[in-house]
Amino acid sequence: MKVPIGPRDRFPLMSEINMIPLIDVSLVLLIIFMVVTPFLVSSQIKVNLPKAVSGIPPDAEPVKIQITASKNFYVNDQSVLPEDLAGLLRRELASRKDPVVLIEADASVPFENVIRAMDASKSQGAGKIGVAVTSDKAAK
Repeated sequence: MKVPIGPRDRFPLMSEINMIPLIDVSLVLLIIFMVVTPFLVSSQIKVNLPKAVSGIPPDAEPVKIQITASKNFYVNDQSVLPEDLAGLLRRELASRKDPVVLIEADASVPFENVIRAMDASKSQGAGKIGVAVTSDKAAK
């Protein structure tokens, strides 16, 4: 026995895909990726910083010199030879109002390499030079 539902003209079947939920989901995913990406890309160079009890966070965005355990030098995540360090620092520091340099050296790096980075920074006009360490409290 067939039950009449009613005329099909009053309630036609929808044969189109509703795009609004798809757009909503894609915009939410875009926002999530935009927020998470800076945390993932911030620093891909692995440096094991030495520990210190007193550490002061930098007040301005510094030019970062990173020295890895294999004695490779990086200026703002850009690989540089030790001989070319002064030239690259000159270009980086010239565009800054307050030239600040932060040296992130691996704990196993000889102190000679840290001094080389400090000397190149000072000779190129760095106003402040800092050495990055991890907090001794955070290491425990």
